Amino acid sequence: MFCLSQILHATGQHVKALVKEIQIVDIAIIGTGNVGSALAGSFVRAGHNVTIAGRDAEKARRVAAATGARAAATSRDAAASAQVIVFAVPFVQSAEIVAHEIADVVDGKVVIDATNPVKPTFDGLISDAGPSGAERIQAWLPRARVVKAFNTLLASRMADPAGAGSPLDAFVATDDAPAGAAVLELARSIGLVPVAVVPLALARHLEGLAFLNITLNIANGGSWQSSWHLDGAPAPLAA
Repeated sequence: MFCLSQILHATGQHVKALVKEIQIVDIAIIGTGNVGSALAGSFVRAGHNVTIAGRDAEKARRVAAATGARAAATSRDAAASAQVIVFAVPFVQSAEIVAHEIADVVDGKVVIDATNPVKPTFDGLISDAGPSGAERIQAWLPRARVVKAFNTLLASRMADPAGAGSPLDAFVATDDAPAGAAVLELARSIGLVPVAVVPLALARHLEGLAFLNITLNIANGGSWQSSWHLDGAPAPLAA
């Protein structure tokens, strides 16, 4: 497990070493819904190579055509050729299935959990009484480098990070310093303000932030454009 100072050191040191790699990153997005398509579009516009896959191969092709990504026939195919894999599926219904599908092709790779483990009853999160969704993915993929990121943003903001007219934060939680540094840079590349959060166990609180935003929009007939920004964040927290 890494402390905050190690993450920040990684941001300054490891990112310099990885700059050629992360200027253009090969990204696999697993999930073709609002979140997957939104992130695909933003990553493509930032110059990254994006492959998208989902349960419905035809839908994956449509989303790829709309976003400028490439479609893969299966999640495993998408993950096999990627440096970074993004989980953008309904957590309760699909995350464990996807983890098992890609388990043999993600050793040493960065796996971003952009999901929120909402209960089927929509009255809370399954992580309320246990490990976060990200920690569960790490348990399913013990040789991957799991990072919680992008989950606090609604799909509308993922698709248009600059559209809010004010800075939007991307909270990045992990136990792996170099992986965290790489994801902080990915967030920055699409116009977000990256904020390092450690350890990965704090992902549970990021999931709570996301669920609060979701429920506020549902309860108040919101526009689904709201987002979180930590105004006046202590300097060490901002990467």
